[in-house]
Amino acid sequence: MMLSVNNIYKVFNPGTVNEKLALEGVNLTLEEGDFVTLIGGNGAGKSTLLNVIAGVYPVDQGTIIIDGIDVTKLPEHKRASFLGRVFQDPMMGTASNMGIEENLALAYRRGLKRTLRWGIKNKERELYKELLKTLDLGLEDRLTTKVGLLSGGQRQALTLLMATLKKPKLLLLDEHTAALDPKTAQKVLEQTDKLIAENNLTTLMITHNMKDAIKHGNRLIMMHDGKIILDIKGEEKKNLTVEDLLQRFGKASGEEFANDRALLS
Repeated sequence: MMLSVNNIYKVFNPGTVNEKLALEGVNLTLEEGDFVTLIGGNGAGKSTLLNVIAGVYPVDQGTIIIDGIDVTKLPEHKRASFLGRVFQDPMMGTASNMGIEENLALAYRRGLKRTLRWGIKNKERELYKELLKTLDLGLEDRLTTKVGLLSGGQRQALTLLMATLKKPKLLLLDEHTAALDPKTAQKVLEQTDKLIAENNLTTLMITHNMKDAIKHGNRLIMMHDGKIILDIKGEEKKNLTVEDLLQRFGKASGEEFANDRALLS
């Protein structure tokens, strides 16, 4: 078992007028190689769940275990060695004033001791070129280009490569295509599928797009009001349609799914 989230509770602004129960007794298990898409309306708790797994927020109750290690009390930087993460904002995962190869070198050296001999060797450069070639964006010929000069899609593809370079125990994708135009988003999602399959990565991907949630991964989870209300996998997921999903959401939550963005995209 690669991830075990047990009875997690998270309240924001407790005891104030703005008190919000963001996660209410959430239980979730991911086996090695599981690729789970996570969907739900605004305020359902999706990003909070990702953030408590990553250690951005402490939990009020419950435990989080990654590959047999209890990380519940570990701060974010101590969990970083287990995790790869790509954010919604293409600016978040890269250092824009550094070159492509320097960004890759940072990811490559994650968790290693820093030394004065930090130069990028030719052998390493060849590895980066090979990896960049797989993205099919021509970046392998632009190793020294500053990342700030790349388009949003190029940056997200690079961030994805950086997040998977050290084969993390768990890959967290937080609406990582939401800021991209539809065509670029599709391309980044294809690359995501490829990298996950090639490296057999255990992945949790938040998406606001129901079609994408159905099309990608082997399991679909839906959240509502801080709880997981649907968990659909295997053949059942393969045959799922957006209409089915909306119907099942209504049954499970007693409400209509109110998020135009999820339906229209």
